[in-house]
Amino acid sequence: MTRSIVLAVFGAVLLACTPIFSGAVMKAYPLHIAAGNDDVAAIRQLLSGGTEIDARDSSGATALLVATRANKVRAAQTLIAAGADVNAKDNINDSAYLYAGARGHQEILTLTLAHGADLKSTNRYGGTALIPAAERGHVQTVRTLLEAGVDVDHINNLGWTALLEAIILGSGGERHQQIVDALLKAGANPNLADREGVTPLAHARSHGYREIENRLRAAGGR
Repeated sequence: MTRSIVLAVFGAVLLACTPIFSGAVMKAYPLHIAAGNDDVAAIRQLLSGGTEIDARDSSGATALLVATRANKVRAAQTLIAAGADVNAKDNINDSAYLYAGARGHQEILTLTLAHGADLKSTNRYGGTALIPAAERGHVQTVRTLLEAGVDVDHINNLGWTALLEAIILGSGGERHQQIVDALLKAGANPNLADREGVTPLAHARSHGYREIENRLRAAGGR
């Protein structure tokens, strides 16, 4: 049998098996599928039938995390009301709470905060939900997390606080200016430097972020 024939036969077998494998995967995580589709009726039916609410898929995600990733608010609300763990992490340390905060999924974030979100929980970078929210310019999310009591000066594995990350990775525009304001008003230390000893003010100056630089100076930044 020639090499081309072998490859053709192998390809045909693989193609024929694909629907079977896909079907097996689909059947393995029906609650996750319902959550991703925002199918509240299916979620309720599955839970009433005994499906484990915090069962994990191959990535370690619960159905609630699947709903959160897709920002499916009704599905998330249904699962949380039924007792889903808002702090359950997947294989890369994302939870519904952390992901909602990082992505600015405000409605789901509020739900997680009302149902036991662990404010000290950290992501794979060692950061709280506040740090990526500040970096990505999610103003309302930052305010919500600060009001909830998240540590404003928590330092992640890179040696950065939310204030540093908002400056180093932010755009310097209106949203990040508002975030710097919110962080400073919440008591962020304007002189807490990174691992190289570079302060928030020095980073703002080097990026040419005049408005942020002025805010830091007004807060005692050096």
